[in-house]
Amino acid sequence: MEKAEGRNRTPIAEFILLGFGNGPELQALLFLLFLAIYLVTVIGNLLIVALVVADRHLHIPMYYLLGNLSSLETCYTSAILPRLLASLLSGDRTISFKGCIMQLYFFGVMSATECLLLTSMSYDRYLAICQPLRYAALMNGRVCGQLVAGSWLSSCLGCAIVHIFLFQLTFCDSKEIDHFFCDFSPVINLSCDDTRILQLVTFVISAIGTLVPCLLTLASYVCIITTILRIPSSSGRKKAFSTCSSHLIVVTIFYGTLTTIYVVPTTNSPNLLNKLFSVFYTVLVPMINPVIYSLRNKEVNESLRKAFLKLAAFTHRHRI
Repeated sequence: MEKAEGRNRTPIAEFILLGFGNGPELQALLFLLFLAIYLVTVIGNLLIVALVVADRHLHIPMYYLLGNLSSLETCYTSAILPRLLASLLSGDRTISFKGCIMQLYFFGVMSATECLLLTSMSYDRYLAICQPLRYAALMNGRVCGQLVAGSWLSSCLGCAIVHIFLFQLTFCDSKEIDHFFCDFSPVINLSCDDTRILQLVTFVISAIGTLVPCLLTLASYVCIITTILRIPSSSGRKKAFSTCSSHLIVVTIFYGTLTTIYVVPTTNSPNLLNKLFSVFYTVLVPMINPVIYSLRNKEVNESLRKAFLKLAAFTHRHRI
């Protein structure tokens, strides 16, 4: 209990998210910037979902998983940005203890679910390229539904276990969180209890929920790339690679930023730098993903083009 020595044991009921500083001009600029990013993220991801639902050509496992990923990205960014926007607009940086813990819970659930969904998508690409004759039998609507449901349920369960321990902590003395949302490390650093058991439990669950999916995704792409390189014609290799290139880019960005923030030691890095990395991981990545899929994927691109043509024709008829 060394952590509690010399600290005020009076429990606190709310935290203060310090965010990015106090300058009023900076707050206004950040509000407009994050509002634009939030709108683009929500519109882009919901557009992907709408295309997957409306276009019958996209009613296949690959795009069913993509639609679920886009839905997840919308929820993911909505767990953080609305609270940040309200804080930037009103200047009120306080967040209740329960509100902070709930934000941390939803952030954890959706981060873990994204890892598992990306792994499911890599498994789908592995079967399509490496096991094409067995693809229809091994990857169908039922299997996709099980993969998506399993991703959500296992993430909710794992984060619930962590939060059972988290709710037992007492927070006292300082209530300032030097971040723009309630992330795990900044929150438990304010506890005046011994957090070693919680950190051990979190490490084990995070290793299972993040490291294992990462290794499975890596193994899938090793097999995919090996199979593609064996294709004799260059056009065949190009066509095979085009079916998984957008997902490979998304996986690389996701795990690259995840590693930078949570694996690479940052104890000597400035807090502002850590916040900027977190902005990229939690805010920019969900915005970039639909752009990557719409630009790098021919089917999504074609579906998007048809949707715009139908919208233009509909608008033209009503003007007449």
